[in-house]
Amino acid sequence: MSETLKTAEPCIMVIFGATGDLTKRKLFPALFNLAKDGHLSENFAIVGVGRQEMLSEDFRDQMVEDLKKFAGENGDEEKAKWFCSRTYYTGGDFDDDKKLFSDIKDMLRDVCTKHKIPENFFFYMAIPPDLFANVAQKVVKNGLGNEENGNWRRFIFEKPFGHDLDSAKKLNAHLLRILKERQIYRIDHYLGKETVQNLLVFRFGNSIWEPIWNRNYVDHIQITVAEKLGVEGRGGYYDTAGALRDMVPNHIFQLVTLTAMEPPVSFEADAVRDEQVKVLQAIKPFSPEVALRDAIRGQYDQGEIGGERVPGYRGEESVDPNSQTETFAALKLSIDNWRWADVPFYIRTGKRMPTRHSSIIIQFKKAPFVLFRETPIERLTTNRIEIHIQPDEGITLHFGAKIPGPLVRMGAVDMDFNYVDHFGEQLSTGYERLLFDCMIGDATLFQRADMVETSWSIVSPVLDIWSAVPPRDFPNYPAGTWGPAISDELLSRDGRAWKNAPE
Repeated sequence: MSETLKTAEPCIMVIFGATGDLTKRKLFPALFNLAKDGHLSENFAIVGVGRQEMLSEDFRDQMVEDLKKFAGENGDEEKAKWFCSRTYYTGGDFDDDKKLFSDIKDMLRDVCTKHKIPENFFFYMAIPPDLFANVAQKVVKNGLGNEENGNWRRFIFEKPFGHDLDSAKKLNAHLLRILKERQIYRIDHYLGKETVQNLLVFRFGNSIWEPIWNRNYVDHIQITVAEKLGVEGRGGYYDTAGALRDMVPNHIFQLVTLTAMEPPVSFEADAVRDEQVKVLQAIKPFSPEVALRDAIRGQYDQGEIGGERVPGYRGEESVDPNSQTETFAALKLSIDNWRWADVPFYIRTGKRMPTRHSSIIIQFKKAPFVLFRETPIERLTTNRIEIHIQPDEGITLHFGAKIPGPLVRMGAVDMDFNYVDHFGEQLSTGYERLLFDCMIGDATLFQRADMVETSWSIVSPVLDIWSAVPPRDFPNYPAGTWGPAISDELLSRDGRAWKNAPE
C-alpha cells in the first residue's frame, strides 16, 4: 500500500449513476475531502453520467447543495469553487450505444483539453449490479477503454459483486473478456476504515503481537457487524438478498482474511491478496449437516430501540409480509491451516440490533491457575484485544491487574487507544482512501476475481440449505436485541459467549 504519493495522478473520474444516492452521500463528499487535503491533482475533473438530462451548471448547483448536507461545514469556499469548476454532466439512456457514449467521448476530449489532463480515466459504476457488464462493455465498445500512449483506464464496481457463485463467475468472465484484471477494482468501503487498514500495521508492524497471533495462544475470534437501522427503504433489494449475501462474502470475509492471513512478502497489492485468498481457501466447507448446526439465521420482529417502537421486518416497505429472508446471520468458521487449526472464528451480522457496532475480538487462552491456588482469586481475567471498526475507531487491550489492598485479588482493566483522541477527528466517508488508491493504481484494498469467487463458494452451501429448509420460527428476535437465542447457543455449546457492545 503506497504512501509515497501525496497527490494522485492527473485523471478524470467518470461516474455512472451520478444523480444517485451513493454519489451525493459518499462519492462527492469523499472527493471533496481529498481536494481539501491536497490529495487531488490540479489536473483533475469529474464527468457525471445519469439517465436524466440536465446542464452541467444545474448538476453543479445540486452538487453544492448535497455537499452542504452530507459533507458538513467545510469553510473552504475557494476549494468548493475549484471543485465545481471541474465537474461536468451528461445524461441519456444507458442502453443507447451511440448518442450517450458519443456525448461522453466528446465531453472527455473537451475536459482533457480545458484542464490539461492526460487521457487517464476511471469509470465508477454507482449503478445496479445487473448493469455492470452492459455498461462496461459499452464503454469499451466505444473506444473509451483503450489504454494508449501510456494512459490508463480503470473500472470501479460497487458491491454486491454477483448474487451467488454462478453469477459472480459469469460477471468475472464477462469483464475479463473485455478488461484486464489490473483494470478492475471491486470496491468494499469497509476497507476504507482506518482501523481495518491498521490491522496490517498492528499485526505486522509490532513485534509483541505476531508471536502470539496463533493457535498456541488464541482461544477464539469473534467478528461482529451490527446495524441499528432496518432496511431503510431498501426492502425490495434486501428481500432478495438477506444478511448473509449482503454482508458475509464481502465485508466480513475481508475482515476474516486480514485478521487471519500470513505475513505477505511485501505490501504490494497481489502479495497481500495472495495471502487473503489462502485464508479463504483454508476455510472448511459447509456440509449440509454442518450448515444446519453452525449457520444461524434470524429475522427481526417489532421492538424498541432507544425508547422508540420500530416495526418488524415483515412490516417494512416493499417487504413480503410472509418473507423468509434473514436479517441476521451467524456462522462458526474453521480455518484448516497450521496457524489457526482448532481456533473457531465466530462471525455475525444483523439489522435492528441495540447499537451500531463493528468489531474484531481476539480472545486469548486462559493463563494457568496453579500460581494463584492459595489466594482468594476465584477466576482469572482472560486477555483479549478488541479492534473497534465503527462507530468509534480504536483498539482496546483487556487484561487483569491486582486490586490494591492486602489480599491478592484481580480486577479487569482496559487499556484504550482511540483514533480521535490520538490523531484528532477527520471527516471521512470511508471512500477517500479507496478513491485515492484507484487514482494511483494501488489495488491492495480491492477484491480480486479469485477472492470473490472463493468467498461465494464458502457461503453457497449455506444458502442452498437455507433455501431447501425454510425457517419455521421467523420472526425470531425482537428489534433492539442481539439476535435470536440460537445465536448464543452457537457459542455456549463450546463454553463461550458473544462479547456484546455497550448499549
